[in-house]
Amino acid sequence: MQSKNYIKGRGAQNNPANRFLGQVYETRDDFLEFCRLEGEVADNNKTQYLPIFPKTVVNKVNSPDVGMNYSMNPYQGCEHGCIYCYARNSHEFWGYSPGLDFERKILIKKAAPQLLEAKLSSKTWKAATIVLSGNTDCYQPAEKKFGITRACLELFLKYKHPVGIITKNALILRDLDILKELTKDGLVGVNISVTSLSDATRRILEPRTVSIGKRLETIKILSDHNIPVNAMLAPIIPGINSHEILNLAKAVSDNGALSFALTVVRLNGAIGQIFTDWIKKTLPDKAEKVLHQIESCHGGDLSDSRFGVRNKGEGHIAAQLHEMGRLAKQRYFKGREFPKLNKDLHAQYKTGQLRLF
Repeated sequence: MQSKNYIKGRGAQNNPANRFLGQVYETRDDFLEFCRLEGEVADNNKTQYLPIFPKTVVNKVNSPDVGMNYSMNPYQGCEHGCIYCYARNSHEFWGYSPGLDFERKILIKKAAPQLLEAKLSSKTWKAATIVLSGNTDCYQPAEKKFGITRACLELFLKYKHPVGIITKNALILRDLDILKELTKDGLVGVNISVTSLSDATRRILEPRTVSIGKRLETIKILSDHNIPVNAMLAPIIPGINSHEILNLAKAVSDNGALSFALTVVRLNGAIGQIFTDWIKKTLPDKAEKVLHQIESCHGGDLSDSRFGVRNKGEGHIAAQLHEMGRLAKQRYFKGREFPKLNKDLHAQYKTGQLRLF
C-alpha cells in the first residue's frame, strides 16, 4: 500500500540536498500546514523549462562500461522521472537537487543544433558515432515543444554522420522520415528501453513514460522500416522486474529487435537515498528485501563505482540474472546482429565528393 504522502506522477518523492551546495533549503511542516489552512498550494508539481547556454554539446565518454565514445544531450533533467536513473546526479552540477528538481526543472539547450553543426563541419573532427541521450532522454516531453532532437537529426543526415539514439518514448516515430533516410546509408541505430511488460510496474518505476504496448509497437514500426533496434532491458532490479527477463527478451524479439542489453541496477551517488525513500513509500512490504538484494549484487552497498563490475553486479543473484540473459539470447536472438554504423560517408561529404551528387 502506497504512503499517503506519495506524489503522483513523479518518480522521486523528495528533494535531497545538493552535495555541492553549502546551504540547504527546506520546506518546513508549519509552512505546509499554513498553506493547507489558507487554501493555498505550496507545491504545484509543474515542470519548468529553463534555457542554458553551454559552449559545447558533444561529450567524450571515458567510461569503459558504456557502449559509446561520444554523446550529446539536448536536455538536462528528464520529466520521465525514472526512479533509478543514473543521470539524476548530474543535476547537482547545475545547482539543483537530483530528486524532484531533476524531473521538474528541465534545462534546455536551444543552441544544440548550431553547436553540433560546428562540430560536424570542423576540419579536425573525424566521424565517430554520437549517441543522443547518453544522459537524459532526447524524446522526453520537452522535445514536443522545442524540437531540438529533430533539428539535430537533420544535421546528422546533412553531414552523412552516424548517430545512435536511446529513448523510451514513442515520440521518436514523429521523425520516421529522417530515420528512414539515415538508414539508407547505415547511419543510425536505435536503442529502445523496455524495463517491464507490466504497466503497473512501469507507472511506479517510470511514471511519465509511454506505455509498454506503445514501446513494443515503436520497436515493430522501426524494425519494419529496416531501422536497426537494440532493446535496453535495463536496469534489472532484483525483486521488481528480475523475473521478467525471458518474457521481456521474447517480446522485443517478436517485435523485431536485433539484440538486447541487460544491466543490473546500481544506485550511485544520491540515487541510493532517493530510491530508498521511494520504495519505502511505494512498495513498503517488499522494500527491505529489494534493497538487500541490490546490495548483494554490489559487495554489500547500493552503489558501485568499480569499472567492469558496476553495471554487471556480482554474487549469485547477479549471476542468475546474466544466465537468464544468456538463455534469452540463445533462444530468441540466434542469427541476429546489430550492425556497425557507417563512418566513411562523413569524410567524403566534407571533402566535397558527396555534394557533387
